[in-house]
This record gives sequence, C-alpha cells and structure tokens, in this order.
Amino acid sequence: MNQRTCAACDCELDQQSIKVKLGDKTVEVCCEERATALGEAEAARNSVANEK
Repeated sequence: MNQRTCAACDCELDQQSIKVKLGDKTVEVCCEERATALGEAEAARNSVANEK
C-alpha cells in the first residue's frame, strides 16, 4: 500500500485530504489551513514573477 503524504507538511493523508492546484500541478494537503497557505504562497510567487 502506498502511503500518501501532505504536500505541505508530510503528514499522512486520509480520505479528508484537500486538492490544491498550483500552476499546472495538483497536490493534496491534509487540512484547510495548509491549502490556504499553499494558495497564498502560489499567489505571492506569481506576483513576484509578474513584477520582473
């Protein structure tokens, strides 16, 4: 059996995992807090990339 882990914190994922789209990839996280954090990080990265 493959163990799936959170893209943000490496916790083991269960059926309650949340999918987050980052660019052209989709990752799974363990909770809404991690999903929000990854979304904010992606938005900040895109903002900096657009300023260059």
